[in-house]
Amino acid sequence: MTPFTERVIQIIKDIPYGKVMTYGQIAANAGSKRAARQVVRILHSMSEKYYLPWHRVINAQGKIGIQSEEGFWEQRTRLESEGVKVDNQGKISLERYQWFPGKETEEDIYEI
Repeated sequence: MTPFTERVIQIIKDIPYGKVMTYGQIAANAGSKRAARQVVRILHSMSEKYYLPWHRVINAQGKIGIQSEEGFWEQRTRLESEGVKVDNQGKISLERYQWFPGKETEEDIYEI
């Protein structure tokens, strides 16, 4: 496993309950800001093996990026079960729910 892949897996594992990150944001935090598609591949191939909270990863527009109807609804349901509001188009407020590693607020720490 490459160091980049290891960092991506750890970043995804660290996304708190009720928060989201974008593919590009994860790539940048792992050291390669142009590797968003690689993050998608890592999620697709390693989510089960490493018990990754894949549903907390969304696209740069703040939307659920899964194309299949079944996958879309599964991600939406998981996010909503954590208190994340998702609109009818699958959009999530990045202003409200986006997580920035190392920049936790008091609200992030006590919100469950």
